[in-house]
Amino acid sequence: MSLNAHLHELKKKHQTLSERVEEAQRQPGIDALQVNELKKQKLRLKEEITRLQTA
Repeated sequence: MSLNAHLHELKKKHQTLSERVEEAQRQPGIDALQVNELKKQKLRLKEEITRLQTA
């Protein structure tokens, strides 16, 4: 897999997580632990994207 293709996949996953976080936060009685875990995953992806773009 090329670097560009890998970055594209990571960005898609990041966007999907963003949507899941927003959806979870709109739900009544949100599970804060689940939202925090999604946010952590999102941050790890963002860090990986940034690392690969600057390498």
